[in-house]
Amino acid sequence: QVQLVESGGGLVQAGGSLRLSCTASGRTFSTYTMGWFRQAPGKEREFVAGISSRAGTLDYADSVKGRFTISRDNAKNTEYLQMNSLKPEDTAVYYCTARSGWGIGLMTGDYELWGQGTQVTVSS
Repeated sequence: QVQLVESGGGLVQAGGSLRLSCTASGRTFSTYTMGWFRQAPGKEREFVAGISSRAGTLDYADSVKGRFTISRDNAKNTEYLQMNSLKPEDTAVYYCTARSGWGIGLMTGDYELWGQGTQVTVSS
């Protein structure tokens, strides 16, 4: 069973950058489609970005296109979310997630595995 652990969250000023990491235990990381979701206070958890098992397919929410970049290093069992030009509305708990099925899912129910979340706070 793969377990996911996020790191890299924190407090940053608007316009700044952060890089989130998600490290997975287990030998089958390279077979999973990976993703990032976020949940702001009082809001539903929403899709941010996804990446296929061999990084051939990427997908982003419209709200982060051009600012966020998802990537993965299968040799290190790690996926990343580089976040640039951060805005106060990006403030949320960010969750790493994984699914064994084909394709990048956009719904929380598409994913089987979740990390514990890491807080990202963007001040204005």
